Amino acid sequence: MSFTLAIVGRPNVGKSTLFNRLVGKRLALVDDQPGVTRDLREGAARLGDLRFTVIDTAGLEEVTDDSLQGRMRRLTERAVDMADICLFLVDARTGITPTDEMFAEILRKRADHVILAANKAEGRAGDSGVLDAYSLGLGEPVRLSAEHGEGMDELYHMLRPLSDEYAERAAADAPETDVDLPEDDAQGEEDYTPSAKRPLQVAVIGRPNAGKSTLINKILGEDRLLTGPEAGITRDSISLTLDWMGTPTRIFDTAGMRKKARVIDKVEKLSVADGLRAVRFAEVVVVLLDAAIPFESQDLRIADFAETEGRAVVIAVNKWDLEDDKQDKLKTLRAAFEKLLPQLKGAPLVTVSAMTGKGLDRLHDAILRAHTVWNRRVTTAKLNQWLGAMVEAHPPPAPGGKRIKLRYMTQAKTRPPGFVIMCSNPEELPAAYTRYLVNGLRESFDMPGTPIRIFLRSQGDQNPFKGRKKAPPSKLRKHLQGRRPD
Repeated sequence: MSFTLAIVGRPNVGKSTLFNRLVGKRLALVDDQPGVTRDLREGAARLGDLRFTVIDTAGLEEVTDDSLQGRMRRLTERAVDMADICLFLVDARTGITPTDEMFAEILRKRADHVILAANKAEGRAGDSGVLDAYSLGLGEPVRLSAEHGEGMDELYHMLRPLSDEYAERAAADAPETDVDLPEDDAQGEEDYTPSAKRPLQVAVIGRPNAGKSTLINKILGEDRLLTGPEAGITRDSISLTLDWMGTPTRIFDTAGMRKKARVIDKVEKLSVADGLRAVRFAEVVVVLLDAAIPFESQDLRIADFAETEGRAVVIAVNKWDLEDDKQDKLKTLRAAFEKLLPQLKGAPLVTVSAMTGKGLDRLHDAILRAHTVWNRRVTTAKLNQWLGAMVEAHPPPAPGGKRIKLRYMTQAKTRPPGFVIMCSNPEELPAAYTRYLVNGLRESFDMPGTPIRIFLRSQGDQNPFKGRKKAPPSKLRKHLQGRRPD
């Protein structure tokens, strides 16, 4: 990416719509009501032959206190400071307001390069607003319609000369992309060591106000995400790339997930859907709990969703610095974890404090360990030797007096580990016996916590003619068999 472009302006002027247009995807939430965007969202933009990073920001408000709007404004001002170019968006249909004039003055003082754009300028209704935009003293405005894609050529010609200034800097700062991964195939395994080309994908999920954004800010070492005492501040799933203790990582901050019955607001529904989508893109999911109220029903649903999606799971208990009797609390947490989430038996449970940063090294190690287990592969020879011992120790049931035979086992996939067992009457094997095998795999091959999939197959399934109707004998066959043809 050659440069960074921050889209700034009043609420509801179309910043997120333009952001989605530039990245070519509906990454940012868009709604008619103002103030939907609260965090900074980065995306890889493409305009003609230009490739750059675009930042969607919260709407600028005339607030400077410590309220939610005040913190949103400070975060947007920070985006102005870190961006190479600021695209100042005004509403051509509303015209120039005193708030626009005030923020134009701020941009003149703080931004290196400012491009003025009048959005919603399609048709004659935007003519007067475009003319008014000259009064801001930021040069000729680019006439845009982010919703309909009009004016993108004009924006390209404004950005083209500026991009050349940053091309040399981008070449120097570009991460190494051609990384030869070391080969280690002693167990038939692929090496999935995180690299700059393929960073470790981590999603942090949990209930509102569990401290997800605060935790990620502490990992980053800066106040990159908007935080505060109010629940539900985060709305978009924010993706950030960093080097975390030597591990190239892409970490997703997600919106707090409340019970479905309590989600009424349209924007919150979109936020939760965005968070669930982030889980599907992740490799390791950190389920963040509040130490004061851990393992509530919604926490269990969130953890179960991550397991159902087949992701490696790490349970992190936040606000540990507020606990007095830590040893008894930890013992209670582990007992509750084993009882309430048996499908994640053995998954790492780590105590952290997002405010103080204590326990982040343990969280990092737990994530790497969960990722390694998630990619584990076991050879077929070891699996069948293990299967024989498991069957001998506890034979399968014999429904109707006919014992089910487990004949052969192999690993079909990783990420998460999936195993195929060839057996007789697979539909008769009870779920309890499958759980017995899963627990045995965890203990014997050091696969704690990771989702394990077992697929039962009948050996008869290998017969390609199974289920076909027998063809009627031909007239020639009847004749050769000594029967008169019909």
